[in-house]
Amino acid sequence: MARLSREFYNGDTVEIAQKLLGKTLVRVLDGEVLAGRITETEAYIGRCDKACHAYNYRRTARTETLFMAPGHAYIYFIYGMYHCLNFVTEPEGEPAAVLIRAVEPIAGAETIRRLRFGDRPLTACRRKNFMNGPGKVCQGLALTRAENRLDLTGGVLFVCDSPADAGLPCPSLPKERMRAGPRIGIDYAEEARDFPWRFRLEKED
Repeated sequence: MARLSREFYNGDTVEIAQKLLGKTLVRVLDGEVLAGRITETEAYIGRCDKACHAYNYRRTARTETLFMAPGHAYIYFIYGMYHCLNFVTEPEGEPAAVLIRAVEPIAGAETIRRLRFGDRPLTACRRKNFMNGPGKVCQGLALTRAENRLDLTGGVLFVCDSPADAGLPCPSLPKERMRAGPRIGIDYAEEARDFPWRFRLEKED
């Protein structure tokens, strides 16, 4: 599988958050490939962003992953309920990452459904809300703090340019455009709450 190299993540976080849209996220779980198309991201940059866990270079046991070399997974737990997947960006020592907010399943949908809903049937509402939130992404891909610090250039969790690069069929896609706007759930972050660092793919009319 032709995955993105570490160099891809070693750059401007806001630009990387945009470039990740449409790319294929792959999780290998017990030998099965679970994959989805990234459709929504958010950028977080510690040196200037009060919404970032490592704002002003705040270094703790939790944020230590953000200071690692680019191309590692930063997975944290919030509200005592949800895990969130982020990709560490920028040079080592610069705490920054891209949050993966939404993914559209491409492969392993039945396993993803079971991880999300157990034995409950996939209703129209559940299908619509399959992986359209960071907690849902982690639940559907069986990602927890145990996977924190995973190398995104390894064989367990990685990103490919396209499904074909992951050895998967390429679905036909509608015309889309990228939308940018403020991030979600960071009202505490003062001026940073208005940074237009949330990016998502939207179908064109």
